[in-house]
Amino acid sequence: MAHRIITQVVITGSRVVGRAFAEAYKQASASSQYARAQAKAGNNTTTFSHGGMTLEEACKILNVKPPQQGKTDLENVMDRFKKLFDVNDPQKGGSFYLQSKVLRARERIEGEVRKAEELAAREKELNEGWKPNVYKDR
Repeated sequence: MAHRIITQVVITGSRVVGRAFAEAYKQASASSQYARAQAKAGNNTTTFSHGGMTLEEACKILNVKPPQQGKTDLENVMDRFKKLFDVNDPQKGGSFYLQSKVLRARERIEGEVRKAEELAAREKELNEGWKPNVYKDR
């Protein structure tokens, strides 16, 4: 009698585990197909270089205007950053989470501006041509 109960428990348990694995496989397959379709469409929203923070979110956190053609008032960004960073200092009763969000927002905006400056420098070099500094020995 006991072996019959044990057998039923094992069979029922294996059915439950099998169904769970099958459902997990279906979900993983659907997720990969969706990601593949998004990549083909050019909507790569799954990867962010700064902890998932968009440029729009960073500008809202620091309350600054988004960079226009890669140019923004970095002095204003730094002033807002310093103020919000100090206000949210955990030792002064602030939130470490908010302080880290402010830091990531500043990094995101600076990274965007830096990327635009590098692109502009490359374009300038391509338009003017490469002109190395040549020094003649006297």
